[in-house]
Amino acid sequence: MSGVVACPKCKTPLPTSATPEVDLAPCIACGNAVQAFAFPALGRSLGVGSAGQAIVAEGEASCFYHPQKRSVVPCSACGRFLCALCDVNLDGQHLCPGCLESGQRKGKLQSIEHRRALYDNMALGIALLPLLFWPMTIVTAPIAIVCAILWRNRQSSILPRSRVRFLLAIVFSLAQILIWAGAIFAMMRS
Repeated sequence: MSGVVACPKCKTPLPTSATPEVDLAPCIACGNAVQAFAFPALGRSLGVGSAGQAIVAEGEASCFYHPQKRSVVPCSACGRFLCALCDVNLDGQHLCPGCLESGQRKGKLQSIEHRRALYDNMALGIALLPLLFWPMTIVTAPIAIVCAILWRNRQSSILPRSRVRFLLAIVFSLAQILIWAGAIFAMMRS
């Protein structure tokens, strides 16, 4: 089944029948009076990668954005019928372009990411950039080690990345700490 008719009040899926309901019926969960019309596209299975099919039978629902195309699913947010071309499947929800844009603008769609932090690059940068100003490394070297250890399991990219940069950040930071320790020890001996 490609779409589900839900109660507008409690979002509980309603039973759908082949013929549209004429009278109001209570929702099985909250008792809200609901009248639902199920079009033939509701029970049809979703096709993948389709550019949209032309309407062939009388009584078929058409896409809100493309009236000449057969609808395959209703929008989960606004209920508009969508063809395969307009349907955006996001975390199991089918959204129309308008609801997708509105959700992005209002910040309601948390699963859409615009950028990712590359923690391995940040840890390596914290270890190497202060080398330009050597006295800063006494502070940044321990910070780089802590960051590399804490961030090593964080997901930083949709592409697989190795942990080499984390290891390099730790090695360079430990080398800086050893150099500082040797310099402080040499100053204490003299």
